[in-house]
Amino acid sequence: MRLTIIFMAVCFMFVCGTAFADMLPAKSFTDRQPKTHNSNPWGLVYGDAITENVPGKVNIHPISYQLNGITIATNVYTPAGYDASKKYPAVTVAHPNGGVKEQVAGLFAQRLAEAGYIAIAADAAYQGESGGLPRHTDIPFFRTEDIHGMVDILTIYPGVDVNRIGMLGICGGGGYTINAAKSEKRVKSVATISMFNTGRVRREGYMSSQIRDIQERLTQASFARGEEATSGTVDFDSLTDEAIEAITNDLYREGMKYYGKTHRHPNSTFEYTRYSLTELMSWDATDNIKLINVPLLMMAGSVADSLYLTEDAIEKATGTNDKELYLIPGAFHIQTYYVPEFVEMEVNKLKEFFGRTL
Repeated sequence: MRLTIIFMAVCFMFVCGTAFADMLPAKSFTDRQPKTHNSNPWGLVYGDAITENVPGKVNIHPISYQLNGITIATNVYTPAGYDASKKYPAVTVAHPNGGVKEQVAGLFAQRLAEAGYIAIAADAAYQGESGGLPRHTDIPFFRTEDIHGMVDILTIYPGVDVNRIGMLGICGGGGYTINAAKSEKRVKSVATISMFNTGRVRREGYMSSQIRDIQERLTQASFARGEEATSGTVDFDSLTDEAIEAITNDLYREGMKYYGKTHRHPNSTFEYTRYSLTELMSWDATDNIKLINVPLLMMAGSVADSLYLTEDAIEKATGTNDKELYLIPGAFHIQTYYVPEFVEMEVNKLKEFFGRTL
């Protein structure tokens, strides 16, 4: 089996008088000690984040496991009054490109736990606290495997009802969640927030701004891969100060504020290996999207300049009749991550959607 689970919830050793170790499946489990950079014991940077595990309330459990030989760092959120002898619906939450589990993915995982779900948010392989070299590799296969791996964990996590598992993906994590959902038939429904089709954008440029130099950029990426193979030198693609100053679209402009200032986390970066483009530019989240045959909810800001990506995906998702495009009035892309009134709308819609489909 590809997945070797390493897990232990040291935050609660007894649930309803039963030792937690007695309730674990036959797998080998251990805990993960989070690396903190702020006053939050788990390094969480979103608003109203959990600051301590209190019996009877929503708790967070750092775990780790092996996926394709790579250690994946994960946080599992359990609902108030969690009892591992009972059964709960559960949801995977995939973070945006450049993001980490302590940011928006953690926020929505916590809010889902508050609504009664077991929710899991993992750092992607090669990113955040998860292992994998070279760092910041961003390849669709691995990002998709990350999501399948979270489903694997939920199928053995104490208290999860394996017949009621859903998926949520945000931004780039939304595109990869769409990709995973094409073949992941253990899940009953799929939702996205501000879905970002990384393949299309890396290929054509954001809002089709780089169509003319596709072959040039692919050539650069190919040679970057060759340079790493021959000399071990890794070339990274990142925005320069000059490029940041020239940004005119709301996604990148607001993103710089969110990731660089208001919700900054040291593990979060826009950087990715240049050779990742050899895979990204030949991939598209909407290829074979008709294979998704479960309820699909796609949410996006009504004034976000990334809206075209969500609209394109949901139009092509012809494999399900139970699909909905839900617009957040007046919201830009990044604002759907943290602005309280927008988050509240999204959480309420998710509770309605997962409540119906799980």
